[in-house]
Amino acid sequence: MNKMNPKVVFYLYLIVIITSCGSNKGSDESNQMAQLLNVVVIIGDDHAAGVLGRLGNDIIKTPNLDRLSDQGLLFANAFANSPLCSASRQSLLTGKYPHATGVTLLTTSFPEEQVTLADHLKTFGFKSAIIGKNHFNNGLNHGFDIKIERQDYFKHLEQNLPRTPPDTISVRPEWKPFRDPASIWLNSDAFPSDKYDEESIGTYYANKAVEFINNSKDGRFLLWVGFHEPHSPFNFPIEYAGKYDPSNMPLPTGSPEDDEFIPLVFKDLTEEERKGIISAYYTSVEYLDKNVGIILEGLEKAGISENTLVVYLGDHGYLLNDHKRFEKHMMWEEAVRAPLIIKAGGLRPEVNLRKEMVEFVDVVPTIIDLLDVSKKPDAQGRSLTPFFQDHNDNKRDVIFSEFLADNKAMVRTENWKYIYTTGKHDLAQGYATGNPPSGIRHRLYNLERDPQETTDVSDDPRNAEKLKELQMRMIKIFEETHPEANQIPDGLDFEGKLAWFCEPPDDNPNLKAK
Repeated sequence: MNKMNPKVVFYLYLIVIITSCGSNKGSDESNQMAQLLNVVVIIGDDHAAGVLGRLGNDIIKTPNLDRLSDQGLLFANAFANSPLCSASRQSLLTGKYPHATGVTLLTTSFPEEQVTLADHLKTFGFKSAIIGKNHFNNGLNHGFDIKIERQDYFKHLEQNLPRTPPDTISVRPEWKPFRDPASIWLNSDAFPSDKYDEESIGTYYANKAVEFINNSKDGRFLLWVGFHEPHSPFNFPIEYAGKYDPSNMPLPTGSPEDDEFIPLVFKDLTEEERKGIISAYYTSVEYLDKNVGIILEGLEKAGISENTLVVYLGDHGYLLNDHKRFEKHMMWEEAVRAPLIIKAGGLRPEVNLRKEMVEFVDVVPTIIDLLDVSKKPDAQGRSLTPFFQDHNDNKRDVIFSEFLADNKAMVRTENWKYIYTTGKHDLAQGYATGNPPSGIRHRLYNLERDPQETTDVSDDPRNAEKLKELQMRMIKIFEETHPEANQIPDGLDFEGKLAWFCEPPDDNPNLKAK
């Protein structure tokens, strides 16, 4: 299929928007929601759900995110649609599954023709900025009026030379993943960066966000902030060194089933190094929380907090020795589950903590619903607005996620999880196990009896019906959301269909998602 000119795509999109213009809602609910003029989306990088105070972690200090949770909705079971930075972020920004955005691999360039939330809100007069990590993998702005990223921070440092710390302070070395031993690039010594707080990159992004808020508060705006923390090397400034004693860190033990999947780069880590890595991660999360607080305070000082929708989430989770590894890229709970907090200005939910399952493709439809503008016609998620009235009208009974770098996908219900992979190669992106490719694998976990996902029960004949049911549900999701589903070859059985759908569209010239 030939690509359409991006400008043509966007103009066609505008026609759909204009012809459908008008309120999505009526009644008193619409009047309440219409007071929300702006939206701020804040993303923590690799922020696992288990490292948040309000989700039961008594060690981590996240006062700002905890306060945000108390003022809005906190989803305890929010799932990323890919445990991969670029795929998850572009899915978030469009409200579409990764295979529908055309971005399923780490370095894929975000297709220009994809309509982002910034594109959509621009049609309603919103000014927009994206600050920090965007992972567009190109030089485009994708609908944002302002783009500030890492290279702008470096220019800032050239003009405002940072202080040099004394030799008595140990700082972490240059980040060289896979070139150095994992203990070094995962910061097992929990060393700070060579910057003080006021000169650090996260603080710079937070201050730039406040600057945009102050310059835009008289109109409607979208602010999208992507912090680098707590992604490895788990950055934090000098003042934060020593905040978490490694000996006090929780250390999951995993199970014998995990051994097959352990990447070679992690096999030689000692227990002391593993705890040190976790302490560095916790410190980075606390630094992230401080910078979230700067943005929230900026909204308060600007006098627009009650008129601003604030969304916080991690782009996906992270394994902190869960299943004996440190990364994402897997379908275990800790890798695909992340915090999701939605504060709708002065509107307070009847119940703060929600345990229903939701997906990150639901974020864009929710934002659009709460801002009371016309729907984004290509969004594939569902609005979470009913949860503010303690309704679960849009409750999901199945969750979908994919990591097509390993030709892998997952569906999860309340009590079961099914994971499929073609197993055509060893694990990707530097996390090879050294084992031969597994070939096609079907894994099934009974989450009710085995919440730690220690035992694959797919071979148990008593589970054959459940296994088949989840396989069919996975195929149905692909068929309903994949832009090239009508091109699937005839005569494929269910395994053939799964293999076809799990081939990365951005790695296959014959299967390019539009």
